[in-house]
Amino acid sequence: MTPTLVPHHPARDWAEIQERMLVPLYEAVYDRLGVGAGSRVLGLRCGSGLALLMAAARGARIAGVDRDHARVELARERLPEDVTVTEEPPEDLPYDVITAFHTTDGILPELSALTRSAQRDTVVVLAGWGPPERCATESVLGIAARLADRGPAVRTDLDGLVAGAGLRPDGSGRVACPFGYANEGSAVRGLLSTGAFDEAVRATDLSQVEKEIEEALAPHVRADGTVWMPNVFRYVVARVP
Repeated sequence: MTPTLVPHHPARDWAEIQERMLVPLYEAVYDRLGVGAGSRVLGLRCGSGLALLMAAARGARIAGVDRDHARVELARERLPEDVTVTEEPPEDLPYDVITAFHTTDGILPELSALTRSAQRDTVVVLAGWGPPERCATESVLGIAARLADRGPAVRTDLDGLVAGAGLRPDGSGRVACPFGYANEGSAVRGLLSTGAFDEAVRATDLSQVEKEIEEALAPHVRADGTVWMPNVFRYVVARVP
């Protein structure tokens, strides 16, 4: 199979292709927490801001932080001018909900710094992949681990992060978040934008990673050329003690 050669713009591909796949997760969390008028929401690793935009549509006051400069710039374009989106965590934390929908193990130092400054009973939500057997994208993610030569893909331990940050567990949930794409090229761009393949690209090269992703997508390509992968994501709710 010939690899799909497309411009590699991860931040914009995330904003235009991939981020919307997690809308069911955002909605489920906001429904559970009753986010609305009067809520104050801080998005940690907020990406290009879609989750924050959805919270604002419910009447919440919002702010975001993300270390990816390109995604921060896109979030600033998307969100109202009076919304603060920064690359460094704020020192003042007048928020009652902190979300980290795009959780990785490397988030613990940022999470711990924020929660040390947060008020007691501030709600913290972390989210990540659900059980491997419930995620059709699992086979594609395995490529990243193999090409980076780091063994089986390791899933983020959400409960371990809660404990590591000194938070008090307060429930969890699972949400169906199918990944659907117009074609294989769009799927490759969307998956690359997640950051899951960055290490593999550095270890090999972009064209090789693209080729292998396309091959792994083959079972998920439907007759009309679209790509469909059912997935389940898990989230945990915790509170600042």
